[in-house]
Amino acid sequence: MNEQESEVLLSPPHLTGEEEFFLQNALETNWVAPVGPHIDAFEKELAEETGTGHACVLNSGTAAIHLGLKLLGVVPGDIVLCSSLTFVASANPIRYLGAEPFFVDSDPESWCMSIAALERALATIENQGKKAKACIVVSLYGQCADFSDIQEICDLHGVRIMDEAAESLGAKMQDKMAGSFGDLGVYSFNGNKIITTSGGGALVSDDEQLIQRAKHFSTQSRDHSKIFAYEHSVIGYNYRMSNLLAGVGRAQLKVLSQRVNTRRMIFERYRSELQDLPCLEWMPESPGGRSTRWLTSGLVGDMKIRDRLISELHGNNIDARPVWKPMHLQALYKSCEYSTHSPEIDVARDLFERGICLPSGSNLSRESQGRVIKVIRDTLE
Repeated sequence: MNEQESEVLLSPPHLTGEEEFFLQNALETNWVAPVGPHIDAFEKELAEETGTGHACVLNSGTAAIHLGLKLLGVVPGDIVLCSSLTFVASANPIRYLGAEPFFVDSDPESWCMSIAALERALATIENQGKKAKACIVVSLYGQCADFSDIQEICDLHGVRIMDEAAESLGAKMQDKMAGSFGDLGVYSFNGNKIITTSGGGALVSDDEQLIQRAKHFSTQSRDHSKIFAYEHSVIGYNYRMSNLLAGVGRAQLKVLSQRVNTRRMIFERYRSELQDLPCLEWMPESPGGRSTRWLTSGLVGDMKIRDRLISELHGNNIDARPVWKPMHLQALYKSCEYSTHSPEIDVARDLFERGICLPSGSNLSRESQGRVIKVIRDTLE
């Protein structure tokens, strides 16, 4: 299959070649279980890379969100604030714990959580005589949310923060890494992320006690016993990452900054070569922030034009997607409360109806990106 016929994927895995060394080492030493030296090393290296004190690597980003909410004290009946414009895995763990989501709109200048919507949500909750327990702030599509005001507002209301940076490892806000804000940070290493362990995730925090508890809960909460018995006093989970996958993560982490630079270059080429199309506008970059541009995302005219463009791209063997369907528009969460950016404007709905994600993998060839650009121009010009 030649270049012109081959499928152009949205964000495929991109291996470095060094993964084989770490995998071979794990196999030769028989460390293939969810315990081993690569796990310890990956956690140390991840914490150093992200500027956090401690890390716990797990078998998925979803597991990290679930465990993180549990560590933040979420119990049945609690209210948990959550960005509406996100993948469903951000919200589902709230329900795992028997808590109730309250969804929060996006800011049009960042697509991340709206400060105005957050304040309105907290006022609504308190007017009901209730209190929010935690807030899941999603750093979207490689963009770090602006936590300065969010932190201040949540502190004022006694709400604990999860910095859900599953899509945004490597992004920065004021030179601080996405995932390093709030009480706990979350990363995903799924196959489509900027670095991958095949499947995997992590919790990070400056609070050593929280991370030690995460490690305890993620290994079935086995109590320490002088007679080496299997003693358990609290519910635990089988959430630990394997030593094999941690080895893959170590190789991937070494090239994180290169991956960020490459994806930013891919975004800049899209922007530069398509800037004359008036119906196309790009996801903005937050003032003071540096996005990884994990996925190049933008807005196209209206839903009809957007859907036509996606159809044309698919017809040319090119993957493209709408942006996430907001949680408050999902049948699964139709009964949940939702706070908009302003009384008249539902930003997340508008972004969903016009938003598109384009092929952005760090192994995207120049020729393949040229194919994407040509179809966009031919369709929208």
